[in-house]
Amino acid sequence: MFRNFIREIGPMNIVMLLVVFSIIIVAEYTFLQGEKLEAIFIGLWAPTILGFMNYLKRPRS
Repeated sequence: MFRNFIREIGPMNIVMLLVVFSIIIVAEYTFLQGEKLEAIFIGLWAPTILGFMNYLKRPRS
C-alpha cells in the first residue's frame, strides 16, 4: 500500500513534502520562541515551495 503511494506520487515529491513539513515545524517552533517576524518569514517558504512544485508539474501546451 505504501509502496503504491510512493510510486503514484513519486519519490522526489515525497522528499519535497517532507521538506515543506519540516519548514512548517521550524516556523512554529520559531514563533513559540517569540521570534514572530522570523517565523512568518520562514513560514512563507512552505507555500512558495508548494506553488513552485505545482508550476513545474503543470501540463505544457
